[in-house]
Amino acid sequence: MSKSQGLSRRSALKLGAAASALPLVHIRTAGAAGKVTIAFWDHWVPDGNKIMQQQVDAWAKQNNVEVTADFITSNGNKLLLTEAAEAQAREGHDAIHMSQWDVHNYADQLEPVDDVVNALTAKFGDASKMCEYLARVKGHWLAVPSSVGAQTKPPCARISVLKQTMGLDVTEMYPTQPGYTQGMDAWTWEQHLKAAQAAQKANMTFGIGLGQTSDSVDTAGALFAAYGAELVDGEGAIKVKSPEVQQVLEYAQELVKVLPRDAVSYDDASNNRALISGQSALIWNPPSAWAVAKRDAPTVAQDCWTFSAPKGPKGRFVPVNQSFFGIWRFARNKSAVKDLITYLMQEEQVQARCNVVIGYDLPPFAKMVDFKIWEEVEPPKGTVYNYPIRPWHHGQPNVTGAPAPPDIAVQMYQRGTHPTMFAKLQSGQTIPQVIAWAQDELEGFMR
Repeated sequence: MSKSQGLSRRSALKLGAAASALPLVHIRTAGAAGKVTIAFWDHWVPDGNKIMQQQVDAWAKQNNVEVTADFITSNGNKLLLTEAAEAQAREGHDAIHMSQWDVHNYADQLEPVDDVVNALTAKFGDASKMCEYLARVKGHWLAVPSSVGAQTKPPCARISVLKQTMGLDVTEMYPTQPGYTQGMDAWTWEQHLKAAQAAQKANMTFGIGLGQTSDSVDTAGALFAAYGAELVDGEGAIKVKSPEVQQVLEYAQELVKVLPRDAVSYDDASNNRALISGQSALIWNPPSAWAVAKRDAPTVAQDCWTFSAPKGPKGRFVPVNQSFFGIWRFARNKSAVKDLITYLMQEEQVQARCNVVIGYDLPPFAKMVDFKIWEEVEPPKGTVYNYPIRPWHHGQPNVTGAPAPPDIAVQMYQRGTHPTMFAKLQSGQTIPQVIAWAQDELEGFMR
């Protein structure tokens, strides 16, 4: 389960034209009209909005600034429509929540925020390379990395099933304490395949989708990255005919045989349902699936453990979904809204919000991965301890489509190019046929 992603620049312009006729109506408005307006993502954890409003109010009172804070749902593309309408009208909020592709979509409309980001990274450590890829344009930060809704999507497995079918104790592989283990070293994509095959024999699939929504795209992208298989490189050259892509597809030929028969029709709720219903031994997802299981299927939740991605020839790559605070160039009070965002991204505020949303929101800065909440969440205690990418995991954040130029990468992402290649293998197409299709698809993105 994840929040909606951004659109390509071309699609955003089309959406903006359509949205220009819409009134700038804000959803779930809190606060009074004032000198600063900011739009937040409407958090799926009910108290996530409440604590954000409390923090905004505290800053407003301390600084004698009136702030309007709006919480806008991503359902029905309402957040995206708001972005598009405001960008076209050059009117609306001073700052707005942006998902990972949105910064490049609206780069020419965003205020540079190098001063804010540089101050935060000097204090709390660097943001990830994926944050830079998504929000630095022509050498300048155009949005501030945020923790709100930011997530990784690593494996979440049924402890008992992997132990019974493969003899793997994921709680020992990834314990609730610092340090690299032999189990981490053995957790490779080859072992992932063997575990999937063993689970299928026990009538438990790995709930990995081959659809075109974000969960399927993110998991497939992590596999491509682990083998160093770029479809398009950082210079924009198509690389689909490389030995690395061939190697990934040979691996995927075996993996798709043991995935759910309906994997091609998976949406972002399908893997959650598979886990909660007790049909799946492993999914790739943030802890939202576990949280729903805790409410609706407590026996399943007590048997879940989240841990890092498998290792491939080029390393261990973990899907991430990053969010940002963007400040419009037409903002009326840029200085004040920069101060507000800086305040919201201080460790004290980030940690308080993280605690309330049971560890779901992940801080973007290197020195903020030691919050106790991930160690304490239960059942079982420590189940999401390894949800953040910790230094001893030797993992790297990954956005499917990187390192291709973002205007090409976003098209691969939105079209689901990576999982579609696997889906074609599952349907019986040969590797040469899949490569030929991908070559044509990628050439189309560049026309």
